[in-house]
Amino acid sequence: MWLHVGCAQWTHPAWPQPSREKLRAYASWCNAVESNTTFYATPSRAVVANWAAQTPPDFRFVVKLPQVITHERRLTNVDTELRGFLSAIEPLGPRNHAVWIQLPAAFSPTDLGALAAFLHNAPRDHRYAVEVRHRAFFEDATASANLERVLARAQAEWIPFDTGTLFARRPTSFAERDAWMKKPRVARRTRVLTGHPIVRYIGRDSVEETVDGWSYLVDLVVHWISEGRSPTIFLHTPDNVEALNLARRFHATVAAAVPAVAPLPEPVEAEPPTLF
Repeated sequence: MWLHVGCAQWTHPAWPQPSREKLRAYASWCNAVESNTTFYATPSRAVVANWAAQTPPDFRFVVKLPQVITHERRLTNVDTELRGFLSAIEPLGPRNHAVWIQLPAAFSPTDLGALAAFLHNAPRDHRYAVEVRHRAFFEDATASANLERVLARAQAEWIPFDTGTLFARRPTSFAERDAWMKKPRVARRTRVLTGHPIVRYIGRDSVEETVDGWSYLVDLVVHWISEGRSPTIFLHTPDNVEALNLARRFHATVAAAVPAVAPLPEPVEAEPPTLF
């Protein structure tokens, strides 16, 4: 049984990491990562091959489509860009868990035709997962059902970004205020569509509040694993200082309830600082 956990990045100044091969070090702490850098530009195959070389075959990348596809072209007339991107990430092999289609907040239920056409034409040898931010998808039952039908036809998953804990009370730090301005305030979603659910969860600066807020998610993940699903959970905080430890803590909490879950690797020690 597998539970994959990870963060929004594989390097952070506050994390215990060596000066080189930071991804290899990160992969000794977590077994999944959100690949946000691909949103800004399609990486070269050589760069992606280096990512693969630093991670074991069972490591999961959830790679975000470039913004030219999702935000600038809004999924229309992007066949060349999509195929170029999929070719670039090919060196990941089995590590490429899902292609992450994060849509802008302005992408509304009236745009579902573009998503349906995109998923219909997308190569079938990849798994796709969609994140929407328009509030109608969370507040209007018809809009939600229509989106689910589009995703179901392509065997794609709906990625929820759970910001409930973040917005539970007013921010008390710069990082929390910044997150309040940037993160979507949408209803919590617990329904999954495939055998590979993906959830993004953001807490607060307080570790205790973050852990208290994910209790429902622990129960859900235990249930999904009992159903034979293979979930991937990404843990965020406003500044992500504690995200690495929180990801391992979440995994340990689930593993305590489901001992058959495969363990995480043992973290490698960071290199001691040198003068040269």
